[in-house]
Amino acid sequence: MIDIHCHILAEVDDGPKSWDVSEAMCRMAAADGIEHIVATPHANERYPYDRKFLNAELAQLQQRIGTAPRLSLGCDFHLSYENFQQVLRTPELYTIEGGHYLLVELSNYSIPAQVDECFTQLGDRGLTPVITHPERNPILQQDLPRVLRWVELGCAVQVTASTLTGEWGERVWRAAEWLLKRDAVHVLASDAHDAKHRRPVLSAAREAAEETCSADVAKALVDDNPRAIISGRVLPYFPNPVVGR
Repeated sequence: MIDIHCHILAEVDDGPKSWDVSEAMCRMAAADGIEHIVATPHANERYPYDRKFLNAELAQLQQRIGTAPRLSLGCDFHLSYENFQQVLRTPELYTIEGGHYLLVELSNYSIPAQVDECFTQLGDRGLTPVITHPERNPILQQDLPRVLRWVELGCAVQVTASTLTGEWGERVWRAAEWLLKRDAVHVLASDAHDAKHRRPVLSAAREAAEETCSADVAKALVDDNPRAIISGRVLPYFPNPVVGR
């Protein structure tokens, strides 16, 4: 399995507070069967994103843990006006492995009306937005069909693994299941922040996805699609979302 959204680097955002915790998270992920982790520090008003510095931090963590799991760099990109202008100028500073997949986090408090146009502009620049954890967004919980429209625009959707196992409560679980049943989920990722409460594990969510969909779809969500993302290839699993079910 491959985890494309994980706050694994120490002392760079609200993730692990020490290298010891970072190393423990890596060991936990490897024990769960995760072979590759994309470190995704926040890029928002609170946490500035310095790709050169973060690459050095990533190399240090890789040296500390050895060869497994393999680490690469992405970004938990908060969609704000300033960030959007910057990513249009230098997308490689924010995308996963410097490729064309960009994790996009939307605000829990306000989603601009022009967000569709933002996604279209990113697509025109050759970027594929990967919308992170819409099932946890209270605004989108009230309008989940909006997420289907974004998929139709070419966006991919990443759901937090632990939402499928009920760790975020029933409302969030229902939203995740709603998207999953409508073929509007393309990746499961941990969005881990520590080794106790928000852990880097995917296997339980993979089993939950198998029950809701199928073993083939579950594999696509934790292996085939995230592997394509880190390799810069087209997602092998990208069905048309089911509307009206």
